[in-house]
Amino acid sequence: MLIRDARPEDMPAVGDLRAISYLAGNHLSANSGYEPTLRALGADGKGEVLVAVDFDVIKGTVMLQHWPDAGHLVTGPGEAEIRALAVTPASQGAGLGSALLKAVIARAERRGVRHLLLYTQPDMRAAAHLYEREGFARMPERDWDQLPDFKLLAYCMRLAGQPASGPRG
Repeated sequence: MLIRDARPEDMPAVGDLRAISYLAGNHLSANSGYEPTLRALGADGKGEVLVAVDFDVIKGTVMLQHWPDAGHLVTGPGEAEIRALAVTPASQGAGLGSALLKAVIARAERRGVRHLLLYTQPDMRAAAHLYEREGFARMPERDWDQLPDFKLLAYCMRLAGQPASGPRG
């Protein structure tokens, strides 16, 4: 399995993979208004999309978005957000999500990111376990609950060599 930067021609397959993965896990409703956003993330060149490829087939993906192009979770320079970690249903459980997460963390460190953030849905228990295992900690003060009956849980990781004063320090 090779993890590499996504190419422009990869982006339609990346969008499909994200939608299929989220739908299969019941993390996205079939009529969700978020699906077009999920499919399009990174296609505009704002962010770095990584893909895991096996025999020229994309099996997983993850995105790194830096301030100021990231979502509202990222509040200033030195912060970046992980978005849209997805693995094909057939490839789940084989460590591919962990490999993608480690690759995006390493990418963020090389880019000088001090605080790496992400959102996950409360029902994405396997993802939350993966994030915590890799060193992310809950950051409830940045949870997002702007829609009725929908909440996103914030997580943060202070990258190597950074002060222990918290995400704003």
